[in-house]
Amino acid sequence: MTLEAPTPDRLAHSIGVFNGYANVDRTWHEFVAQTVPGPDLDRPDHRRLLHRWLNSWGCRIRYPRDGEPDVFDAGTAAWWDAFGATLPTGSLRLAGDDDLTALGAAYAALAATPAGPSRTLGPTAAAKALYALRPDTVMPWDAAIAVTLHGARDGAAFTRHLTLGRAWAADLVASTGIDDAALPAHLGRPGVSLAKILDEYTYVFITLGGGTS
Repeated sequence: MTLEAPTPDRLAHSIGVFNGYANVDRTWHEFVAQTVPGPDLDRPDHRRLLHRWLNSWGCRIRYPRDGEPDVFDAGTAAWWDAFGATLPTGSLRLAGDDDLTALGAAYAALAATPAGPSRTLGPTAAAKALYALRPDTVMPWDAAIAVTLHGARDGAAFTRHLTLGRAWAADLVASTGIDDAALPAHLGRPGVSLAKILDEYTYVFITLGGGTS
């Protein structure tokens, strides 16, 4: 399946849906405020905040019981040690092919990272975690979006997803004449990135079945 590229008019629908949710951005703004100047998973408190934020977004990653090892904490610390320094920064629109490939590899490793006694982080939580770490660069997904648009949930599919988001972002900036940083407020979703607005578009039109093309 293909999804029609988002235009400001088409985005108005998905933006309206998200703006209609009470406190839709509350936990996100809390996470940002608590991790200033940016998330650093070398820090145990930032790993705990990421765990809590992912669960606020429906990931259901179990917290360790008394006396249990914190599998999520150890796994994300090891992943950050391997990939944190390689994660691209900047807007999704301006990311290079090598940047998106690097994010695909980091995503695949994160999805396979142990997060509890009997689970890995998994594809949806890994995409959301990468968004939390690089909100301007990463357009996350869920299972419905991944399978519908790309037919898979592996690292190569995630790279394709980011490549699609990059093209959408470029078209929006070109058509509006407004840069990435200012465009969310112009569209009516201040306080989140353009990559997140594009994720919301796919969520409404695919996961919620708000329309297809």
